[in-house]
Amino acid sequence: MTRIVVANISLSLDGRTNGAGGDYDMSWIVPHAITEGAREHMLRVTGPATTVLLGRKNYEGFGSFWPSVADDENAAPQDRTFSQWLNETEKVVFSTTLTEAAWQNSRIADGEPADVVKELRAQDGGDIIVLASSSVIRALLAADQLDRLSITLDPEVVGGGARLFEDGLPATSWRLADCKPTESGALCLFYDRIRD
Repeated sequence: MTRIVVANISLSLDGRTNGAGGDYDMSWIVPHAITEGAREHMLRVTGPATTVLLGRKNYEGFGSFWPSVADDENAAPQDRTFSQWLNETEKVVFSTTLTEAAWQNSRIADGEPADVVKELRAQDGGDIIVLASSSVIRALLAADQLDRLSITLDPEVVGGGARLFEDGLPATSWRLADCKPTESGALCLFYDRIRD
C-alpha cells in the first residue's frame, strides 16, 4: 500500500503560522490547541502515521516538551497518548546545523524533504506526517509531494507573521475530506490532493 504524506498545521484566519513577533509568537494557537476537539483531531491525524518529519525548530521545541508528557499523570489523556506515540515513532529531522538527534527514534535527514519523502514512500510503513514545520511543508508543496493537508483553522486574525502559502507555489487542487468544529470555534479540516 502506498504511504500517504500528510501535513498537519494550525493557521490563523489570515493564513499565518506565527504572529508578527516571529517564529515563537504562537500564543494565539494555545486556546484552540487545548480543546477536547483539537486533542482528538491530533490523535486522529497522527494515529495512522509511522514516520514524523520535523524541521529543527519544531524538533527542538517538541523535544523539550513532549517526551515527559507520556508519564505525567496530570496531563490530558490525549496528550499522554500523543506523547507516547511521538516518543515511539520514527522522527526525521531536517537541519543543516544539528549534528546529533538525541530524542529516541530520531535521525537527521540527509537530503531535501522531497527526496527523503520519495525514499520513505518506497519503504513499508504507515502515513508520513509533517508536524507543524512550515518550511518542510512548503518544500513538499513545491515538489507536489503532499497527499493530505490537515489544517486547524483558528478564529484569530494575527495581523503579521509568516504565511504557509507563499506566492510562487505551484497551483494544485484539493478536495475537502472532513471538517469538524471544536469548542473554541476552530475548524479541523482535512483536504486531499486531487491528482489526475
